[in-house]
Amino acid sequence: MVELGYTLSSEEHPPSDLVGHAARAEELGFDFLSISDHFHPWVSQQGEAGFVWSTLGGVAHATDDIPVGVGVNCPIMRYHPVNVAQAAATVAEMLPGQFVFGVGTGELLNEHVVGEHWPPHAKRLEMLEEAVEIIRTLWEGGQRSYDGEHFTVENAQLFTLPEEPPPILVSAYGPAAARSAAEIGDGFWTVGPQDVVDTWEEAGGEGPRYTQLTVCYAEDESEAIETAHEWWPNSALPGELSSQLPTPVHFEQACQMVSEEDVAESSIITSPDPADHVESIEEAVDAGYDHVYVHQVGPDQDSFFEFYEEEVLPEFE
Repeated sequence: MVELGYTLSSEEHPPSDLVGHAARAEELGFDFLSISDHFHPWVSQQGEAGFVWSTLGGVAHATDDIPVGVGVNCPIMRYHPVNVAQAAATVAEMLPGQFVFGVGTGELLNEHVVGEHWPPHAKRLEMLEEAVEIIRTLWEGGQRSYDGEHFTVENAQLFTLPEEPPPILVSAYGPAAARSAAEIGDGFWTVGPQDVVDTWEEAGGEGPRYTQLTVCYAEDESEAIETAHEWWPNSALPGELSSQLPTPVHFEQACQMVSEEDVAESSIITSPDPADHVESIEEAVDAGYDHVYVHQVGPDQDSFFEFYEEEVLPEFE
């Protein structure tokens, strides 16, 4: 059985709107929510990048019992693991038994803002492993210190803790990261069906497996393609550019090479046919994922909600 989620896109919508979207998604029957954690949008057109921990406080009060996950936080540069441990513990106390914490090695777009050198991925993976260890230790309670290769903690104690610590799901896009995720995580988080989930399972990974589908629903597919190209051209960028470009301006320069045809041929689902949306979700399930969250690109969330309420969600009841 697949759980279907809705993406709260911090890059496209003001925090107050995201809180409203969260309540609407719960009302319509989505099984969970995912929210992104960005300091910058990918491109300026998207226009937003609210502080996710503040938004989550609003979501906690606007919803009843829908699970909420951060997908994903990078606890190694812009945030120190101590701050992340406190923030996540506070949200988990506000969402008892409903909070899921996703972590990953991050993108330069968000992490360079503190002026630190951007390490190669292998080093960032080592830092993530230390960070997860620190976070788990602080969630156990009591005064804690830590002297690692990458991080130091001195006499830190969290006084606000949930009754049960939230699960930590680890993101991965390659085999080394997938093996690390299997070792340190309580589940797996990624974007789009990828073979790395097999590597994660072979390495002993256990727990829920989350992936995202990016869609742009409109009554006319050409309108959907145009909207996706305007608001989310970064989805069609090749290779590792998304983790290596430092600013929205750089993404905009790179996206000048992205045409509407490229977007139409990308992974974004622009079809108005509900069968295509259902098929894409089923493909993700067949690839090994049991939690699929859907990101509707662009400002028109109301049409998406109506479409999924009437045409897609009933297929998975």
